[in-house]
Amino acid sequence: MAEQAQLELVSVTKSYAGTVAVDAIDLKIPGGTYCCLLGPSGCGKSSTLRMIAGHETTSSGDIILGSSNVTELPPAQRGTAMMFQSYALFPHLSVLDNVAFALKMRGIDKATRHVKALELLKLVAMEQMAQRLPAQLSGGQQQRVALARALITEPQILLLDEPLSALDPFLRVRMRAELKRLQRELGITFIHVTHGQEEAMALADLCVLMKGGKIEQQGTPREIFNAPRTEFVARFMGGHNVIDVQGGRIAVRTDQLFVTPNIPVGALTAKVTDVEYQGAWVQASLTDETGRELVSLLAEAAFDAAPFQPGDKVAVQWDAEAAHALAS
Repeated sequence: MAEQAQLELVSVTKSYAGTVAVDAIDLKIPGGTYCCLLGPSGCGKSSTLRMIAGHETTSSGDIILGSSNVTELPPAQRGTAMMFQSYALFPHLSVLDNVAFALKMRGIDKATRHVKALELLKLVAMEQMAQRLPAQLSGGQQQRVALARALITEPQILLLDEPLSALDPFLRVRMRAELKRLQRELGITFIHVTHGQEEAMALADLCVLMKGGKIEQQGTPREIFNAPRTEFVARFMGGHNVIDVQGGRIAVRTDQLFVTPNIPVGALTAKVTDVEYQGAWVQASLTDETGRELVSLLAEAAFDAAPFQPGDKVAVQWDAEAAHALAS
């Protein structure tokens, strides 16, 4: 497949009635990337997605796809397609006609558009449901149809607005694997908005974490998880403790924080507030001398070798290389 075009946002800003939702962000997404825009509600991720789609105008800045500035183009001329959170399927149309609808709007004859629609339905394993109505489908099946409908225009970029949020946890895991498979097979760019860090880490080649309309950190999920730049990133991504030390704060992963009831001289101590068995791991909840809450994930064997219980005083330790300094 030919190399896909890079998407670039240049100082893109969006204001609503004087309130800045997206604040002059710069972002480059290489062609063929699975990119997740991640962050809490109100961080600007959905506004960014809608500006890329052309469903929101930019207040300032440019959106460049390949060598073309698409900032002022209508959605249908951008080379993007949007899959909405609600799926937005037409209830009176069959699955086949839902998928073929965009080609109908382009004046393509019925036989041709149905052939193409069936190809897409096969891609998402829904060809057997072609004649059903949306109301006769499960949530996961409706999502597959919506995905096929978005792909039929052969976009360079597929935009997904929290596509898994309406699904139950088991189906969500199955569908995110399906999305990743499709993205790899098609070789096009997927830009996926989510507030779930686990979802982003499972899917993304490029993770863009937003806060207050700005990009707080971007990189591979592994880079962001292992080297959070700020306390916000460490806490939002989860799996980290933020610890006060001389000269600042550090992040230490919960599985790198060691707890023992044998307290060496000068060790940081904490009180155990809860011990939770999680199979291969034991999770210990702690409160340190400053009142800050900490979490330690201990291998079951390590806990069994030196057990403790709620109310005990324990030593908290970590290897120097496991500590990551945070920007103030």
